[in-house]
Amino acid sequence: MEPLINALKDEDWQVRVWAAEALGKMGDNRGVEPMIQDLKDEDSDVRMGAARSLGNIGDERAVEPLTQALKDEFVGVRGYAKKALEMIKAKETA
Repeated sequence: MEPLINALKDEDWQVRVWAAEALGKMGDNRGVEPMIQDLKDEDSDVRMGAARSLGNIGDERAVEPLTQALKDEFVGVRGYAKKALEMIKAKETA
């Protein structure tokens, strides 16, 4: 798990995206805080990957940062943030 979490800080944006997606598929909430930080990454692909993965994990800690991501300059990030918030809400009501 630690290598994936560390990869979220890699200098290569593709590695950061890959790490976020892997953590999201695993559903492990240990990656939530670093992925919240990735919502502020300079690369929009990293921000999209983080939003998507946070939705897959469904941890409530991501609600406020994802709400802020709804204001992102890139429509793709906003779309993934919206979907992630819907997924978290669905998980809460299930």
